Amino acid sequence: MIFPEEQRDWPGLQTAFEREEVLLAPYAMCSRESAGRRYSEQEHPYRGPYQRDHDRVLHSSAYRRLSDKTQVFTGETGDYHRTRLTHTLEVASIARTIGRALRLNEDLIEALSLLHDIGHPPFGHAGEDALNECLVDVGGFSHNQYALCLVEELELRYHDFPGLNLTREVLDGQLGRAKKLTGQLLEAQIVDVADSVTYDSHDTDDAVQSGLISLDDLLETSLVREARDRVMNRRHPVSNDLLRKLIVHELIDLQVGHVLSASGPELARRAFPSAAAARESDFRIGPEAALASKKSELERFLFERVYHHPELVRVRQTAQDQLRRMFVGYVGRPELLPARFQSRIERVGLERSVGDYLAGMTDRFCQQQYQRYFATSAGG
Repeated sequence: MIFPEEQRDWPGLQTAFEREEVLLAPYAMCSRESAGRRYSEQEHPYRGPYQRDHDRVLHSSAYRRLSDKTQVFTGETGDYHRTRLTHTLEVASIARTIGRALRLNEDLIEALSLLHDIGHPPFGHAGEDALNECLVDVGGFSHNQYALCLVEELELRYHDFPGLNLTREVLDGQLGRAKKLTGQLLEAQIVDVADSVTYDSHDTDDAVQSGLISLDDLLETSLVREARDRVMNRRHPVSNDLLRKLIVHELIDLQVGHVLSASGPELARRAFPSAAAARESDFRIGPEAALASKKSELERFLFERVYHHPELVRVRQTAQDQLRRMFVGYVGRPELLPARFQSRIERVGLERSVGDYLAGMTDRFCQQQYQRYFATSAGG
């Protein structure tokens, strides 16, 4: 690690390398082993490369826009529900907890966590489906792939290079999500596990609080019943509102505990000498088989009873219709695009440039632009 000249002799300065040597397991991904960045940069004196990646994502425009992007429930269902930003923060928290217990690289885990959903378009998966349909002739749309486009091209925050110039490990972790690759670093595997734990837990909370289903409906699933029983065995009778919140807490704690009890002893038994050895093995971080079965049951319930609830379907169809009309409208009138997206047309094509512009919008800005340019012509 090369420090700026005036900072090399700071007394008591501990580098990321030195911290990692003390804290991390042999199978963790250490900064010293990083493949580096596409564009060479001088190392920071007291922030490691993965912490810098975390900070670069945190300060990006695309990350801030997640505060007004749909997770599952749009603003029409109230203001309690999670947004794409709060979901991301919950994923980062759970992933960090698992990573710390397994002595993995928390800086890398947090960078991957903040990045994992940054490419989501407005209106959640409904918006993604609509954009994928619009772009089918030019390769479709994937929020995971678009995240890479954002951090490698569209985010303009430095004069020396386009994008955020993230480390190869962070980019590879996101690429693995986009292409569903096996053989990922343990830190990347943890983010996928934490993502699953998070939405299984908070979607149940949001669905009940929004009135789409009842707590009794959720208790049809064995995992929620197990969480409820754990609550009732520890506490005096509580109101349904508090019971719902306590069940969500238990759902998270139960799943994380199972992941650690399944993965921790196996990592100790295998004693991987390096991150590369763990990555190249058949070992995967995840829950025990019995819990995986219960999670699948809960996810089927959520898919059938929540994600396809008539009220959500109605809202999503309206949002998808708007996105389709906007796509056609911008393709027909590219002069409406901001200058930077007009300048991309020659390189990536008109349709892709329009799709990239729409994908970067928040829910609110998307609705504003629809009303400004396309609602009247669409008969809205």
